[in-house]
Parts: sequence; structure tokens; C-alpha cells
Amino acid sequence: MLKEILSISGKPGLYKLITNTSNAIIVESLLDGKRFPAYSNTKIISLEDISIYTENEDMPLKEVLKRIYDKENGAGILSHKEATEKIQAYFEEVVPEYDKDRVYVSDMRKIVQWYNLLSEKKILDFTEEKK
Repeated sequence: MLKEILSISGKPGLYKLITNTSNAIIVESLLDGKRFPAYSNTKIISLEDISIYTENEDMPLKEVLKRIYDKENGAGILSHKEATEKIQAYFEEVVPEYDKDRVYVSDMRKIVQWYNLLSEKKILDFTEEKK
């Protein structure tokens, strides 16, 4: 699910991997549906490869998104533009064990923004996990 959803440094939103070419990948913006090439000199990361710091071991982003999804029954959540205190309080509810020294409010805002975008586009689906 998250393997083909990408974050591209310097570009807003998230992107879906469409295809590979010899020197770039073709991506489609989840915000406006536009397709364009992303070249290998750009920092591109799959959401599957992202994790957050916790007091024990790093937690995959997928687990954080699943916790939010379960808490909200798949519905959208507060805006990433909410006050810092609201964002922190919400994140504390969902991931109480997050590392308060290494997880910044900007990271929390990004996760909230990504969750809302993925939820709106109906990309979040945790049913395949029950094998």
C-alpha cells in the first residue's frame, strides 16, 4: 500500500509511482493528479521506508497511520495547520511513546497532512494485513 506512495523533497504533498524509465520515475501528484518525471538526483522516499522515533525502537509510519485510522474509524482528522498544542496533544494520544526530543512538531504536522490526504484519496487500507 505505502510502497508506491512517495514523498519528494522540495515538493508539497504525496506522489504515486506510475512507472520507471531509464533515468527517472514517472509520478502522479495525489493533490492535483498531474504526472511528471522525478529524477534520481532528487531526494525521493517511499512512505514504506519512513519511521518515527519512539522511546524504544523506531515505529514504522504504517503503524502510526494505522493507529490514527483505528482511532478515527478511517475518517479524516484535524488539519495540519492547527495550533502546535493541538497537534502535539493529538499525537500524544495516538503515539504516547514517541520520542519527545527527536520528533518535531513539523514531523507531526507532515504525518497529519499525509494521513488526511491518504484518507481523502481512499488509499489507506489495512485489511490485507490479516493473513
